[in-house]
Amino acid sequence: MLTRTVGRWLSWPIERIAALLARTGIPPNVVTWSALVLNLWATVFFAAGRFRAAAGLMVLAGLGDLLDGPVARRQGRVSLFGGFLESILDRYADLMLFLGLLVYYVSVNRFLYVVLACIAMAGAVMVSYAKARAQSLVAVEDVGFWERPERLVLMILGGLFNRMALVLWIIAIGANITVVHRILRTWKQTKSEHEAPQRFRKPVEQSAAPVANLLTRTAGRGR
Repeated sequence: MLTRTVGRWLSWPIERIAALLARTGIPPNVVTWSALVLNLWATVFFAAGRFRAAAGLMVLAGLGDLLDGPVARRQGRVSLFGGFLESILDRYADLMLFLGLLVYYVSVNRFLYVVLACIAMAGAVMVSYAKARAQSLVAVEDVGFWERPERLVLMILGGLFNRMALVLWIIAIGANITVVHRILRTWKQTKSEHEAPQRFRKPVEQSAAPVANLLTRTAGRGR
């Protein structure tokens, strides 16, 4: 996936920048909140139709997303709440960016792209929700392509090259296909995990039957 590829390419510079930030004592949660503020600023530019400026701010926000984890590790501040907070703020950032596009397309009377932005926004949120909900039920692997890093890269490219309409089509279709893919994968896994105990239950019950009969006969003799 793009996440792992980007992680390999950027691991060295990210670690160097994280080392510098860690020495300043800046808490990792501040880095996380800074990424949200940058995305909020990008939202304002999207709403104003300044797509290139918005894309530039998204790049900076993405850098913040990559840095908060390494900074936390170097400062010894890794926590369950930090990961939880990052996930929540990422969802807000996703929603804000699409909201900016919604405002823009409403202002230019492009009703089709207003609807398309809504569908893309729903797909983006549901990709993450489907994964989180599936993980609460079964051990699942990542399936589908359009996770958050892929969507953000595509939106940045759409902003830089002024092709946001095409980007919305791709995300609206691709993200929702990923959701369906995850639904099917989770259904298969829950079905297989439900049937596995059933296959082993019958032999156990059959093997227990003679023991039960023996105990009944023995109890009768005792009377």
